[in-house]
Amino acid sequence: MRILMIEDEKYMARAVAEVLKKNRYTVDLVHNGQFGLDCALSNIYDIIILDIMLPERDGLSILKEVRRNRIETPVILLTARGQLEDKVRGLDLGADDYLAKPFHTDELLARLRALGRRPPALLNEGALSFADLQLLPHALMLKSNGQEIKLTLKEAQLLELLINHKNIIVSKDAIIEKIWGHDTDAADNHVEAHISLLRKKLSEIHSGSMIRTIRGAGYTLLAGEAGR
Repeated sequence: MRILMIEDEKYMARAVAEVLKKNRYTVDLVHNGQFGLDCALSNIYDIIILDIMLPERDGLSILKEVRRNRIETPVILLTARGQLEDKVRGLDLGADDYLAKPFHTDELLARLRALGRRPPALLNEGALSFADLQLLPHALMLKSNGQEIKLTLKEAQLLELLINHKNIIVSKDAIIEKIWGHDTDAADNHVEAHISLLRKKLSEIHSGSMIRTIRGAGYTLLAGEAGR
């Protein structure tokens, strides 16, 4: 699971990051609000830990912008103890949880596990486009070149993930965590099987796009002639 932590108290942030890494989380640290927003908008993180008081841009405005861009990454707000107004406003803006500082790392780990156990988010209702592909997540339908084919829920979630992370190699571990959840028995062969089925369906509708395997790294979606 990849975590973005936006926190300007550098010593505290580094100490928390070390604990998270020992618990097998990948952590990217950012210490100012504007760069933190840029990272959050990349939509490559599984969870964002977000302090409210930040230089350059405050945490609540970051949260508002993230949700305005329809990024549904779970967000844990870090608030000053006793600041009820910030907690309420943060939850209203779309935060999933909050912790009052100072906090114990065991409590943060418990909150992360709880968010990781959530089932995969509902698919976007709107159509997603990539090269010659049009994915209709709500209908579990994929279209290309005037043809269409029905997808399973997992196939649609997988293709949605690849479209949303175009030009980025998505690892098998990332796919498992995103599609099956953090606490799962799913393994690499589950991913390989769904990739194989999805490739067959791309071929059936004569799409020029393809899913390329990057040995030892993961998968990436290629467009048109480049994918042939």
